[in-house]
Amino acid sequence: MPKFGQMTEESAIVEWRKREGDKVVRGDILFTVETDKSVMDVEAFEEGTLLKIIVPPGLNVPVQSVVGFLGKPGEAIPEVTAPAQTKEEAVPAAKVAVRVAAPEAVSSAPTAVPVVDSTSRRLRISPRARALAEACVIDPSRITGTGPEGRVIEKDVQVYLEAKGYRQLRISPAAKALAAKEKLDVLTVRGNGDGGRIGVADVERAIAEKPKTMSKIRQIIAQRLTLSALTAPHFYVTVSVDMTDLIAYRNQLKAAGAPYTITNFISQAVVLTLKEFPTVNSSTDGKTIRWNSRVHLGLAVSLEQGLVVPVVHNADELTFAELTACSKDLAEKAHSGKLTPDQMTGSTFTISNMGMLNVENFTAIINTGEAAILAVSSTLPQPAVHDGKVVLRQMMKMTLSSDHRLVDGAMAAHFINAIKAKLEDVEPWTRLTS
Repeated sequence: MPKFGQMTEESAIVEWRKREGDKVVRGDILFTVETDKSVMDVEAFEEGTLLKIIVPPGLNVPVQSVVGFLGKPGEAIPEVTAPAQTKEEAVPAAKVAVRVAAPEAVSSAPTAVPVVDSTSRRLRISPRARALAEACVIDPSRITGTGPEGRVIEKDVQVYLEAKGYRQLRISPAAKALAAKEKLDVLTVRGNGDGGRIGVADVERAIAEKPKTMSKIRQIIAQRLTLSALTAPHFYVTVSVDMTDLIAYRNQLKAAGAPYTITNFISQAVVLTLKEFPTVNSSTDGKTIRWNSRVHLGLAVSLEQGLVVPVVHNADELTFAELTACSKDLAEKAHSGKLTPDQMTGSTFTISNMGMLNVENFTAIINTGEAAILAVSSTLPQPAVHDGKVVLRQMMKMTLSSDHRLVDGAMAAHFINAIKAKLEDVEPWTRLTS
């Protein structure tokens, strides 16, 4: 298992792209790996045959663990025990199936609960009782056992079925077979056919509603943002920025073939302002403050599998053109899944830009280890006072979320207004883009 980045300690194989016995040439993709940051392909550096797969998909194992053997056909394979699942194993879906619904939703939505695999807890059940439960496609863990030490016996299953009105249950053979395959308890599936008959569509709807284990990326996002929301006291400052002149200037540059986007201008304004307000570029653990001498700018990018934050390291040392090129390269790598973990770590300040999503305003949660994050909304035509007259201008709202342990209200206000001033004054940009 390769080590992707200095902070990566474990990874999981998402999919083996080669099967045992397949020939492999250098450069072939052997398997796909999911870290806590991204999903990446692992290429073969040698030729040979995939002799043995040691680690199956979905198992989190330490980096540098043996996951398989590549060699010559017939070559002896060393005795290797598959690495154990790490302690951060996801809770099985069957254990987190509890859901609280609004009263009005209880009667209108099917609430299928997955059948609990008896291996997930110590369910004492006789073979005959288990066979009957499986034949009826029900969850035996819901049954109170009357046998020795609470063991569920066949009679308990029969009494349970009678009490639940199983004989009156109407379900098509295809729907029942599908429910059995997907380990659904048919007693929890609501039928929408004639007389409450359960059809395949009802089972498919229940399958879609089954709890699913979050991807490793999504789990890490949830953990870190929850930690930030709980430990960092957030407060918010919002300003409206008149982008009319800057947009007109950017359109001139675009017509001349220049690559700059509005996001590039915002990024550069943020970098310059962070140099003026070093506290906003700092971090704290609640007891100490760590000042960052360099600006490492995080740019949040939304992907199908979750939010990633590629980082422009040493952004304060780059020219405007270099910052633009680096930002574009990282965004392209993010969308193609080619970011390395090192390209997603070490940010000191983050910009979350939803300007392309037609939102008037929003707030963002601070990334753990940072003092603030800037939420950038869409630029929209709005009436505004300009030169003493109410005219239609291109206005954009920005909201700064700050950690109140480091940043007070006045500093946040000065910081975000300094960004606003830079974006509303076109003259300095003409020098940066010349």
